[in-house]
Amino acid sequence: MPYELSVTLMKAYMCLSCKAGVYNTVLEDLLKLNIPAGDIFLLLGPMDVLIQFNGVRSLDEFIEKWFDPIRMIGAEDALVKRSMTLIVIHEGPSYAEEPFAFLFLNTQPRNLEKLQKALLAVPEVISADTVFGPYDLICAIRSNDRQHLERAIAHIHKNVPGIEGAMTSVVASLRV
Repeated sequence: MPYELSVTLMKAYMCLSCKAGVYNTVLEDLLKLNIPAGDIFLLLGPMDVLIQFNGVRSLDEFIEKWFDPIRMIGAEDALVKRSMTLIVIHEGPSYAEEPFAFLFLNTQPRNLEKLQKALLAVPEVISADTVFGPYDLICAIRSNDRQHLERAIAHIHKNVPGIEGAMTSVVASLRV
């Protein structure tokens, strides 16, 4: 009887800061790498682009297939000024709807699971992944408009214990 190997797939994110005025060129190059448009988010905030990678088989595959080619986009003209990679430790629920914003959160290491669980109880939270990187959690937020987003974030900061630091980036319409 043949043995079936179970492969645990991983998830990762890359954040890119682009040279001023070139994000469209960077977005076009990302799409040429066959990254689904639904996994690329143009952000309004300190980072310009967030890319989500689902179903990655290994760190080596991620580096070879995604990390190395992305970091070389526009290298000769320094189109990508900085990149940040977040490797998911514990994945939150998957989602199909486009988030209105992403929260990048820091907490004490002992609070990771409690914070993730508390965030997932907030109706506006679509997903919350714990990650390796400069942040501890990345959280996708749904909202009807800017005022709703402000209320949701205020609610999270007031009622979700354990948040030590937060950065919010609003998702812009992806137009290439």
